[in-house]
Amino acid sequence: MTDLAAPDLESLPSPTTDLQEGIANLRRYGFTVVPDVLVGDTLQRTRDALYAAAASDRSRGREVEAFALDLGDSSANQRIWNVLSRDPLFEDLVVHPVALRFVREVLGWPALLGNISANICSPGCAGGVLHADQTFLAEPWPADGPQGLNVAWAIDDFTADNGATRIVPASHAFNRAVGADEYGTPTVALEAPAGAAIVFESRLWHQTGANTTPDVTRAGIFAWYTKTYVRTQENWFLSLRPEIRQFGSDEMLTLLGYKSSGFGLVHGLSPE
Repeated sequence: MTDLAAPDLESLPSPTTDLQEGIANLRRYGFTVVPDVLVGDTLQRTRDALYAAAASDRSRGREVEAFALDLGDSSANQRIWNVLSRDPLFEDLVVHPVALRFVREVLGWPALLGNISANICSPGCAGGVLHADQTFLAEPWPADGPQGLNVAWAIDDFTADNGATRIVPASHAFNRAVGADEYGTPTVALEAPAGAAIVFESRLWHQTGANTTPDVTRAGIFAWYTKTYVRTQENWFLSLRPEIRQFGSDEMLTLLGYKSSGFGLVHGLSPE
């Protein structure tokens, strides 16, 4: 087991809207927080749409089992899969300029959207298992940087008590998965106000936090982008609402794999 010291809270970066400062944070700490991206009516409508989708899943018996990396009873930790097909507001998040600036800077372009799902951590949510998001790769991992990037949208305030994502700062520098004897490594909460975008790369060790509050729920939407060689987690060709493909922008169609370069061609050409 690596001797990992408790994270130094004083050295963590402050939220920033400056792209280059955010990229520097990603390189040093593995994450950055961009405040006030969703505000006012946009934030409220997005929140309403997410909670409506969650309520619909539960009322219609369409809720999927808790994700394998979640702990405890799924009744307190609800996953809403394929939110892209649930409301046009979630389409806006996928191609939001803030998200795509980081995708282009970190992963290059073209890139793929592997998945966009939501997690609602209610009081009593037990949290999750510490992990990194590129464990689909055999070790040693590529030395040229992360192969994926998360853009997590804080729909509610993310706090240490209500289940904010917890991380091991700078653990991306290990460039490997969490060892079997390292699941108890000290973590810190990625606290952020509602409307912030929390960007973290695929090698960063992280987990869903436990919600120890009596009555505060924490909802987040997690968009997972990858380099083009990685197979998407969500099978967009089967699960996507048809009008997204019909009316999608070039950026959206590229992220979903409908526009191709090198792979996924039809008679040697991009399908679109």
